[in-house]
Amino acid sequence: MTTLEKTRRTISKLENEVKQLRSFVIGMAGKDPEGEYRAEFVKRVKKAALEKPTFTYTSPGSFLKLIRKKTK
Repeated sequence: MTTLEKTRRTISKLENEVKQLRSFVIGMAGKDPEGEYRAEFVKRVKKAALEKPTFTYTSPGSFLKLIRKKTK
């Protein structure tokens, strides 16, 4: 094996390692401190945000009553 071939193999291995490290760093930097989000939850929330509201809250008390009914 020539020196040129050895150098090319070494460079190829280094390129792969850099790709893996870059992927790892981007993955770690993109994580939220509260945890990972589920894609289906995000889609559901986005869809709900676009829907027309079905309730009108007149006071904080009316909002709390509705929440308490839904959780029981």
